[in-house]
Amino acid sequence: MIKAGIIGATGYAGGELVRLLLGHKDVEIKWYGSRSYIDKKYADVYQNMFQIVEDICREDDLAKLADEVDVIFTATPQGFCASILNEEILSKVKVVDLSADYRIKDVATYEHWYGIEHRSPQFLQEAVYGLCEINREQIKGARLIANPGCYPTCSTLSIYPLLKEGLIDPATIIIDAKSGTSGAGRGAKVDNLYCEVNENIKAYGVANHRHTPEIEEQLGYAAGEKVLLNFTPHLVPMNRGILITAYASLKKKTSYEEVKAVYDKYYAKEKFVRVLDQEKCPQTKWVEGSNYVDVNFKIDERTGRIIMMGAMDNLVKGAAGQAVQNMNLMFGLPESEGLELVPMFP
Repeated sequence: MIKAGIIGATGYAGGELVRLLLGHKDVEIKWYGSRSYIDKKYADVYQNMFQIVEDICREDDLAKLADEVDVIFTATPQGFCASILNEEILSKVKVVDLSADYRIKDVATYEHWYGIEHRSPQFLQEAVYGLCEINREQIKGARLIANPGCYPTCSTLSIYPLLKEGLIDPATIIIDAKSGTSGAGRGAKVDNLYCEVNENIKAYGVANHRHTPEIEEQLGYAAGEKVLLNFTPHLVPMNRGILITAYASLKKKTSYEEVKAVYDKYYAKEKFVRVLDQEKCPQTKWVEGSNYVDVNFKIDERTGRIIMMGAMDNLVKGAAGQAVQNMNLMFGLPESEGLELVPMFP
């Protein structure tokens, strides 16, 4: 039985981790960390856990936790894990960090986009970017995982095969993204109040969203060259879900069958990436509550461009589900263990 500790267990991603790990036959949660609710019963914070979780919330003490568990999940704000993590902790326990602290390899890029000093850059090269469908073999031997962001996960999986196979011009990529409000976290913010979000849709982080360099870095690996792109996210009035619509110019005239064969080459054997049938557009309602990513594409022969689409649940495949998927690989378990979640509808 794998002993797990969660730091940030009372945020949305942390709460989803609890839900998933409680259903995992090989995991026991030993530590519910929450700086805001120390000594308060976890079920008093999330009443859906009444008579399911009897534990109280504990402090964010990674050093102490490392002596008690096999894996630590840090569902914390940017900068926290990097300020705490050290070699002694990593020598004792595996860490899956859900923040952006180890996703971007270049320190200067991270510090520029996040506006904070990186406190443990010595671990950046060791950290494995935990996009399982692309970095599976590296993840298996890792002790530190940089769990990908929600927008980067959906964007990368939607675009990666066509870039990797050289079908699209990387200089022409534009990504339009939409997310439910849980992606903004559980903290109280005026912009996330019901009256601010309901009956409204808005762009935010235009030309400066923090996930931009993460997407560019990952797609750069696929393209074999530096990628510079436009990424514009939008907030929509729903709890969960991400929808990506990405555009790029095709390098040559390409048929539907050729593009479909490329997606199938990369994803036909992937449990959690579903390439939809022709003319079917991904929708968030068909992946909600699950670890699936639905992807598809449409060739626009008139403009010589291709539209790449993806939909997923930002709290599952975009955060907690992907973290569990990474943990399964790190401990040699079936990759889908604890994640056999049929999408919820309605």
